[in-house]
Order: sequence, then structure tokens, then C-alpha cells
Amino acid sequence: IQLDITGMVERKIEHPQIVQPAAALNLGGEYWVADKTNGLLRISGNEVEQMVPNSPVTSGLGGLGTRTGEWWAAGDSTVSRLIDGNWENFIPGQTLSNRWPSSFRNPGPLAQTKPGEVWIGSAGDGLLQWREEGWQQYKSPVLNQAQGNAGQYRVSGLAADRDQHLWIANDGAQRGLVVYKNDGSHLSFEIPFFYPGYRLGQLVVDDINQKWIIAPGFGLFCYNQGNSLEQTGDDQWRFYQPGMGKGNLPDAEVLCLAKDHFGFVWVGTSDGIAIIQCTEQVFSPQGCEAVLPVVQSDNFAGYLFKGERVQAIAVDGANRKWVGTRNGIWLISESGDKTIYRFTSSNSPLPDNDVQQISVDPKTGWVLIATAKGMVSYRSTATEGGSRHTNVLVYPNPVPPGYTGTIAIRGLVNQAVIKITTLDGRLVYQGRALGGQAIWNGLDLNGKRVATGVYLVWSGDESRKEQAVTKIVFIQP
Repeated sequence: IQLDITGMVERKIEHPQIVQPAAALNLGGEYWVADKTNGLLRISGNEVEQMVPNSPVTSGLGGLGTRTGEWWAAGDSTVSRLIDGNWENFIPGQTLSNRWPSSFRNPGPLAQTKPGEVWIGSAGDGLLQWREEGWQQYKSPVLNQAQGNAGQYRVSGLAADRDQHLWIANDGAQRGLVVYKNDGSHLSFEIPFFYPGYRLGQLVVDDINQKWIIAPGFGLFCYNQGNSLEQTGDDQWRFYQPGMGKGNLPDAEVLCLAKDHFGFVWVGTSDGIAIIQCTEQVFSPQGCEAVLPVVQSDNFAGYLFKGERVQAIAVDGANRKWVGTRNGIWLISESGDKTIYRFTSSNSPLPDNDVQQISVDPKTGWVLIATAKGMVSYRSTATEGGSRHTNVLVYPNPVPPGYTGTIAIRGLVNQAVIKITTLDGRLVYQGRALGGQAIWNGLDLNGKRVATGVYLVWSGDESRKEQAVTKIVFIQP
């Protein structure tokens, strides 16, 4: 409603998209309306245009995924996908055929199994599978109902194994571990331990195909399927809890899991981090206890993240760990003995210190972070390397006049040794890649900016069997 100077109604604007107007502004005859339901609206004459920024509508607190060339985020009854630089939002109630069902609420967790396929769980509405042709919802018979909650099909953990079978933590169900096989069949397993309410959380698969499942507030399960999924006679289970001989977790409240490039399972708890480094020995006579890493800080030594609620752990291309807590996010070295960065809401654009989800894009190094007050992304320096060089790229190239940023060399063999020389062979820089990417600041060995010219970038692995060379051009003012 627009009033004149006497307080009389001069104009009343009504439109189906104006649902819950909270503020309005008249600029040059155009009206801008902040609507709690439909966001920012621009009204020109009789036309109403919804101004939608290129951003996700979800908080990402349900789950994040960045592994297949697309970014996915789930939470707040919505799912968002980033593809080719544009965000697409799947919102309940929309009528397009490929939109997800409006009956699917509280999405998360999320698993990317292969390009063009994503699985999303729910706190009560089962499981969704995304393919380009649309969504498919699964409840019974794939999943089991939560005990005492008829019609509730809860999914709290998702992970694909080396055979591309999907493993599901079916929270609240007596047969709480489910596998949806790649041939469309499914099996469920009863976990042979007491755990209150059959509560289950995040699930990861290690390098030898064992499944690790969180029992919230009670510990951690490990499952080895033996030689056959169908024949359960050789199945093995172990229950990890605090205390020597019981698994040696720092606390029974396990909050998150991550598998690193060494095959170690990192366990985040309400009182720090444990690392299970001998996964292949879990069911051997000697067993495998979790290790509590000790780190040195000044003249004091203590357990890694002791006293912190470790809510999220993600591994980047250099095997470094991104650790989310209620007090911000840390990047630590691959063994956890060194802090590389710590970001909080006071020293960075982090929306909130309560970091709940983290995912790292292995190809680009981007880190996607979900906090209690929204998402943010950070361009990291490490990408995932392979056993061979693939499409080695230097960026920017040529380096323009006055450029003082970092120069990225991508597509390298994992942990490559990098040497940059002049055309006549004089060494300018030497270093090592972080995973599949090396970073150079454009300075020579004496700390001076290199002169205008063409330089050679030499890359090779430790054995010198896998080598590559490319060029980089500097143009100085």
C-alpha cells in the first residue's frame, strides 16, 4: 500500500507473488518489495519480477557433496545443485516433473555415487535418487520403519562401496544397516550390539570395503561383510567405545567420520579426534585401537582438539584435514601435528563459528562450508593428484603486468616435485605440489619478482618415471 502525504491510500499493489511483504521501496517509479516467502520483488507497472540471485536456497546443514563435477547441498526441506557456475534449487511444491516430491522433508545426508547420480536421505521420508530424468523415492521394502514410529523411514548415513553398492544407515530400525545393490536388489543387517533406540548416524566405507557407522552418543561400529553379502556366516562386527581395549575413543559421542588418503579413519567426537590407522587389523588377533594424536603447542602437549566438539572433517587433495567445530574451522596438516589456517567469523567471511558440514572439491580445491547461519566457499591450494600428469595447466598464463597473486599449476602427478627454470636452465623456484596442484608466488630463490620472459615448469614424481614440462610467460611493467 502506498500512502500520500495526507495518509490516504494512493495505490494498492496486489499480486500472487506478494505473500508476506516485510519492506518496500519506491525508486524512480519502480517498487522493490522484500517478501518473506518469495524474496526480492521488482514491480514495474503491472509486471512483477522475482529477483533471484545465483545462490543456493538451502543452508547445507543436511549434507554437502562436491565430488562429481557438481556441488550439491541439502537442508531446510530444499536441495540445491551447482552446475556450470549456476545454482539450481529444488523446492517442494513446484510442479515441474523433475522437481522432488513435496512429501520429502528434512533432506540429508547426501552421497554422490557417480556423475549424474546423487542419493539424498531424509529424517523420516526415506531416500531419494537423482538422475537427469528426475527423482525417484524409496521407502519400503528397501528401508525398514523406525521402531515405534509407523511410517517413518529414516536415513542418517549414505556411502558407496568399491562395487558401487549403496550402503544406508537406516536410523531407528532394528535391521539398521541396509545395502541397495547396483542390480536393484537390497539386503538389511541387524547390528549385534545393544545401542539405544537403534540410533545410527554417518557411515563411511574404508579402503578394504569395511563399513564404519556412528551410534550417536554410544560409539562406533565396524562391519566386515566377509566373502559374500548374501552369506552372513563370515560377517564380523566390532564396537568402538572409550577406554583401552574397547576401541580407545576419546568420547562415546561420535559426531563425524572421514577416510583419508592413507586409508586411516578419522573420528570426530565431542571431546576431540581419534584416528584408526590399522583398519586391516580390526578383526585380527592383535586388533586395532584408535590412536589419540598428541600435538605440541608452545611448551605444552595435548590431545588433538581436546575439549572441542569436532562436528565435521573433510580431506583435501594433499591429505590435509579441514576440521569444523563450534569455534570455527581449522586446516591441519595430514598427520594433524600442525595448524595451517584457522578461520572464524571475526577473521574471515565465515557466517558463523558453528561449522557443521564441510566438503572439498577434489578437482578444483574449493572448500564448501555449511554453518548455523549459512554457507560459504573457500578457494584452497590443494587438489587431488593422480598417478600421471593430466592436462597440466598454468593459471594465469601469461602472467599480466602488476599481478601479485599466486600462480597455480594443476593436473600434476600426486605430490610432484616442481622446478621452474629460465630457458637456459637457471633454477628460479623449487617446491612440491599439494596433491595435484602446485602454488607459486612468482618470486625467485632470492625473493625477487621474476623478470619478463618465458620460463619452463618441470614436474616429476619421486621415481622420475612420470615427468612433464610446460611453459609460463611473465609480462612485467
